[in-house]
Parts: sequence; C-alpha cells; structure tokens
Amino acid sequence: MIRLPLMIATLFALLVIEIGPTRADELLSLDQLRAARKEAARRERRIIFNNDGNEPIYLCRDTTPEGLLSHRTTPLADTHVDTIFYCTWSSGFGMFTHDTKVGHVFKTKEDLFSKNMIDKMLAAGTDPLKVMADFGKQNDIEIFWSFRMNDTHDAGLSGYGPVMLRANPLKLEHPDWLIGTPKQRPKFGGWSAVDYGRPEIRELAIQYVEEVCQNYDVNGIELDFFRHPVFFKRAAQSGTPCTEEERTLMTEMVRRIRKVTEEEGQKRGSPILLTVRVPDSVPYGRDSGLDIETWLSEGLIDMMTVSGYYRLSPWEDSVALGNKYDVPVYPSLDESRVRDPAAKKARMTVEAYRGRALAARSAGMAGLNLFNSFNPHAAIWRELGDSELIAKKDHDYFASIRGVGSAAGGALPHRGYQKVATLNPKAPLKLSGKDPATVSFYTGVDYQKLDTTESPEIKLLLQFDQEVPKGVRAELNGTKLEPSTAEEGWLACAVDPAQLKRNKNEVTVALLDKDASVKWTDLRCTVRWNDAP
Repeated sequence: MIRLPLMIATLFALLVIEIGPTRADELLSLDQLRAARKEAARRERRIIFNNDGNEPIYLCRDTTPEGLLSHRTTPLADTHVDTIFYCTWSSGFGMFTHDTKVGHVFKTKEDLFSKNMIDKMLAAGTDPLKVMADFGKQNDIEIFWSFRMNDTHDAGLSGYGPVMLRANPLKLEHPDWLIGTPKQRPKFGGWSAVDYGRPEIRELAIQYVEEVCQNYDVNGIELDFFRHPVFFKRAAQSGTPCTEEERTLMTEMVRRIRKVTEEEGQKRGSPILLTVRVPDSVPYGRDSGLDIETWLSEGLIDMMTVSGYYRLSPWEDSVALGNKYDVPVYPSLDESRVRDPAAKKARMTVEAYRGRALAARSAGMAGLNLFNSFNPHAAIWRELGDSELIAKKDHDYFASIRGVGSAAGGALPHRGYQKVATLNPKAPLKLSGKDPATVSFYTGVDYQKLDTTESPEIKLLLQFDQEVPKGVRAELNGTKLEPSTAEEGWLACAVDPAQLKRNKNEVTVALLDKDASVKWTDLRCTVRWNDAP
C-alpha cells in the first residue's frame, strides 16, 4: 500500500517530468512545498532504524552495493522499519563516507581502521548514501541523512582517538576552531569538539547539508545534536550555561539549513524534511545552546527525536511540546549503559524493549527511534511497531533504563535537570525505618481492557543491597502489596492487573523496623503470558 505523502511526492515528480518546466519552483510554490512537507512529516514511522554508517569502515569486504546492504539493511525490508536515519560517519566534524567535496572522506587505514573500504567503494561507484537512497525507494522506506553535529570520539588520548584526529584535516589545520586542546581541556565536553561560535564552523555545517540535498535523493536530514551535546567554547571552558547570544547563533544556522532544504526541495519538486535529535528538556537544551522551542515555533523543524544516553523528563513532556507546535516526536531508545553488568543485561532483553516501546507509545510518541541497535535479524524490528501485538507478549518495565547516564566525552552537567527516576544498582536509594522512598515507573497497557480471555501474571520485583530484608512494606499506587517470595535476591510481589495504571505508577517502599536501613537498588515489573514467546 503506497502511503499518502509518498504519493504526493511522486505526483509532483511526474508532473515535472510530463510538463518539463525550466524551473521546478514554477510548478511547486513555497506554500505548496510546505503543505507537502507537513503531510510527509505525518507519515507513519513505526520504527526509525538509526544506522551510524560504519559498515564501510569495519564490516564491508567488497565494494558492491549488495555487500554494503547485507550487513544491516537488506533484512529490514518487510519489517516494522519505515524509516532509516543513515549517518555517513561524521566522526569527527567534517569527516564522511559519502562522496563529499565540501568535507573530507574518512579514508584512513591506520590501526583499528585497517579494513576501511570507503576509498575503494567510492572509486567503484558505490557511494553508501546513494545506495541507501536507492534501497529506500525500492522498498518504500524513507532515508534520512543523519549528521552528527559535534561527534568527539576523536578526543580520546588513546585507542582510536588519536587515529581519528590524525585523519581529520579540518581539526589539524584549525586547532583554534576547537573548544580545547589535550593539555587544556574544557570543564565539560570533549576537547576536540568544534566551536559553533566560529562562523566558519556554522558555514561548513550548512554547506555539508546543502551538498547532500543537492546530490542525494534523500527524504530528509537529521541534525543529531546529541552526538555530542557540546557546542560553544566559552561555555565549555567556563563551565557555565550558554548565553542568549550563543543560542541565537545556533538558531540562525538552523534557519539557514531550513532555507536550504526548502530551496532544494522546490528544485526537486518534493519536500526535504528536517528533523533534530535533542535533549528531552527545553531548559537543558537552552543551557546547552539549543533553543528548541524557538525552532518549533518558527516551523524550522518537521520532526523531533528526544533523549540519548541520559533521559531527563517523562515522555509526556516532550509529546506535549510537539503537540503544541504540531510536530511529531520520537523517543531515542538508546541501549542501556548502567554500569552493573546484571542490571544492564536485564535491560537489554527483547522483553525490556517491548516494555519501553509500550510505555513510549502510550505516552503519545509518534513512533520509535532505536539508536545503536544494529542487528537487522533481531525480533524487535518485527514486533515493536505493533503495540497490540507486544502487549500480549512477555514484557518488562523498569523504573530506569539508563540510570543517571552520561554523554561520551562529557557535556553540561545534567543532574539538576533530571525529572525521571534513575534507580539502578549504581544509583540506589537509601531506606530507613524513618524515611521511606517513592519511585515511579511507566507502563503502556490497560490490562483490564485487552481483548483476551486470559490475564497475565504480573510481578513487582524489588532489589536491595543485601539479602531480602525482613519487615519491608511496599505499596503500589497507594495499595499495600503482599510480598510473596524471594526470587534470586529480589523481593517478589504479586500484582493484580487492575492495580496497574496505564502510564505512571508509583511504588513506595518502607521498613517496619525504625532502626533498620538498607539501599533500594532496583525495580522491575514483569508481565508474563502463558506460552507467550
């Protein structure tokens, strides 16, 4: 079934071919383009597959398009993936794996990158971004070019950091365009980040986008501001929030990028969408230099992905912001990076991803954006786009998937902006007989209204820093729970499906012994169906 936005774009393209005007914008006015863009933004995107595009660097063994696609892309056909965000390296700033003339191609074969095939692939006519765009058209999957605005993997002083830096002519030739040096590091952020206070950097960012819009038939551009969220030298070196002047510089750059997408969209006769990945907190974004609400209010962006390796706000906050400006919002479901191995493993299961998907969609998210999940054969690509399906499969909820979280290379400290639970073994809550603690977790199903003759078995599991303590009182949404058994060090409480609320649930734990004290280390809610896969 052909989706409506795709039909609109196709009709415009056919008219251009049939009528053959000398200028496409004689056919497609700016108002028409914007109307088509609004429709395209509303296209169903059950799952966005975010591919960091490093197959040519690490995985490809030949120069063929088929070889490139085989690693992460071909198996996605006929799954729930409706959109692919494809990053052509951009690690660090100015380095790409598409055929750029404005930036530099990442051709180094030094050390970890000894199997880098990109120079041979481009010489053979296999441009990864063109290959992806062609695949998308053949399989009715949108392709967005993803541009990491300030990737700082090259800030490391060992491993691949120095190798990546040596491969980057821009940073080597213009060290004054960076926010620091290896010996004079900023108070936050990777020292190799570029300074968007420099007009040269902002101009280059615009030119990189313009080159892709002119040369590649992509459906949209993603500006990934979460990889990594440090942008201004003054702020990073002083350790202070960004100023209005710095936010204005960044907003003006986004305005110019929007203008580029509109001008090139008029030329091609179909819209080029613009989306961003940003922190899920307007105040934190502002203090990082990103005036997200101004971008939304001015119509500069069509879609928005929120969050990353740390999460600051309930999903509902971001959904409400998007709804205010009629912009679809997607959650970035990054992999867990809590530091306790067992806790991390539990959060990386298919059951945990089902629970995350259910909670995000129930909060009003337009779809799902999965970051750093690259196995195209995994069950998640064939399940997570259907909430009714996974509601009747085993799934897990946690108070926190990402814990306190951190950005690689560092960023503006975010703990003061964090409004969601961070409970995990590395961020426990202290409990005493005098001081109970309350934690919220979010579900995505009204289990009483499911179209099924059976009810799932639901358990609330509580973990502490010692053997299950005696005299624990647990309440779920104000109702006392009766502890049943200890399961592998967890205190298990049976939950009637009617006790769970859809979306936010509160758990309060107290100790009956006034002199006792323990640390509450984790919370997990398991939903199990008989014979469910």
